[in-house]
This record gives sequence, C-alpha cells and structure tokens, in this order.
Amino acid sequence: MPYLTHFNLGEHPFSLTPDTALYFPGAAHREVYESVFYAIRRGEGIVKVSGEVGTGKTLLCRMLLDALGNRAAVAYLNNPRGDADWVVRAICREFGINVQHSDDLYDSLNRFLIEKHAVGVDNVVLVDEAQALGEVGLESIRLLSNLETEKRKLLQIVLFGQPELDRLLERHNLRQVAQRISFSFGTKPLSEAEAAAYIRYRAKMASRNPEAAMEIFSAPAIRHIVRAGQCNPRLMNILGDKSLLAAYAEGAVQVERRHARAAVQEARQLSLRRRGRFFPLPWWLRPASGLVSGAVLTVCAGALMAALYVAISRDRFYDISPWIMQNASLLSNAISR
Repeated sequence: MPYLTHFNLGEHPFSLTPDTALYFPGAAHREVYESVFYAIRRGEGIVKVSGEVGTGKTLLCRMLLDALGNRAAVAYLNNPRGDADWVVRAICREFGINVQHSDDLYDSLNRFLIEKHAVGVDNVVLVDEAQALGEVGLESIRLLSNLETEKRKLLQIVLFGQPELDRLLERHNLRQVAQRISFSFGTKPLSEAEAAAYIRYRAKMASRNPEAAMEIFSAPAIRHIVRAGQCNPRLMNILGDKSLLAAYAEGAVQVERRHARAAVQEARQLSLRRRGRFFPLPWWLRPASGLVSGAVLTVCAGALMAALYVAISRDRFYDISPWIMQNASLLSNAISR
C-alpha cells in the first residue's frame, strides 16, 4: 500500500489476518491465553474459549499453535464441518496418519496417541470456528475425548467459537458434551484504556524503526476510533486502516479526528448494505434515535386519537374498525423500529 512509505511503516499495522508478531498483550486476553495453556499442560480433556467476532480468538489459537511447537503433536482444524467422519479424518491427516489405508480411523488414531504418550508427547487438537461443528461434529468430539489411559486423557481438545457455540452446548441432547468441558473461558473487547494503547502499539510495532516511531494517530483520532469500534480489535483494525488511507489521501503526516470520522462513515455505509449493523450507532446518536422513535410514536397516537374524536363529534358512528386496524399496524411498526 502507498501509505506504508508515507508513514514510514514496514508492514500493515491493522491487517485483518491474525499476526502473532503484532500481538497486543491486553490483561484479559493474556489471562485467557495463560489459563488455556495451563489446562492443556494439565491434560484436562476439552477446553472451550468463546467470544464475539473480532475479540481475538483466532489470534489466541495461532499463539497456542506457536507456543506448543515441538512440545506436542498438534492438529489444527479451521472452519470444520458438522460431519463426524470428516472430523476424525481431518485430525488424522493433521497428525500425519495415513487415512486412506485405514479400516478403522478411531483405532489408527488411538494407536498414534498411545505411541506419542509413551514418549512424553502431548496430543492437542485446536478447533477454530467450533460452532460450525454443529450437533453431529460436537458429538464426535465427545467420543474422541473418551480416548484415555487410566490416569490421563490421550487427547487435549480446545474449542474456539462464537457465542453460537455456547447456545449449541445448552441443548439438552448435547449435555454429555457440555459435561466433558473442564474449563470454559471467554474473550471480550478491550477496556477503553487498553483499546487506545492497542492502536498506538500496533502502529509503533509496524514502523520501520519502532524505537523512534512517531505518533501516527492523534489523541482525538484514537478516541473516535475506540468509541466507534466499541473497543473491538477487529473493528478498530478496519477503522485504523481506513483512517490511514484518508490521511494519506490528504497528504497529512498524522491521522486526525476528521480522518477517523471519514473512516467511520465509510465503514458504516458499507456495513449497512449487509443484513444488520456491523458498526453500531455512536453513543452520542443513540439518545437521538430514541427521541426520533418517541416523536414518531407520539405523532401516530395523536393522529389516531384526533380521527376518533372527529368521527364521534360528528355523530358518524359507522364501522371504522378497518381504518383503526390500519393505523394500529402503522403504530406497531413505529414501535418496533
């Protein structure tokens, strides 16, 4: 991108691809990482990490993948399918087990796990976007968790998923899966102070000279991005990148609040083309939206009452129920908005 040279950046500071080199060590996120790592080393079976889109689950998964390194045999499943046979085959492929000449996948996998366990190597499965497993896939995970010795699970499984995963596990027919989860952690948006530090940190670490990097973002610009992005790392990455482009297009050497506002406006226009709002209304507009809804409701109610008064005052007591139903529908739509 042209703005890299303009701002003396060696790489994109706000890429949407999870980059462990630009990991920002927020307190809550670091705590989840350390807790999951501890649970894996302890051999507790199934661990669950859930959180909203953009709160750092995939980055956490990649960090665990790097940290485990040669200490463990790791199978990484990204965007899994809700098919039991696919789940077992995918894990076998990740472990390097020849699945084409295997009559019994579970038997082949069990032998592999026992061999690794005998030489002190942990076996770990990391499942990203685990909500995609569905009921069938999660049941296959439960069956895999049954592979164990007398004292220890042979397979440590970490499920990373969106809140839909939590709702799946609340179903009665998946209670056995839910009961196998030893630890459950959640990723959350950053605090406002951490979010501001996150933007500065990413811009600094992406600089060609981090030790002498200038402040690319002004304080007002950072505040605007943090509020509009709701302290969500992915949303702030989108806004940060668009703010840099806006500042570059103007030839500015620093991102100011006007550039951040332009970035938010562009992102919101794009998101409104999709179903629902990706970027929520800014906090200062939420009272205004409530006032508008209240005004519409008041006008509709007033019009209805005035019409009824006129009809009664003129002794026109004919059946006006169709008209009332029509206006009641209008009133209901106004309330729902």
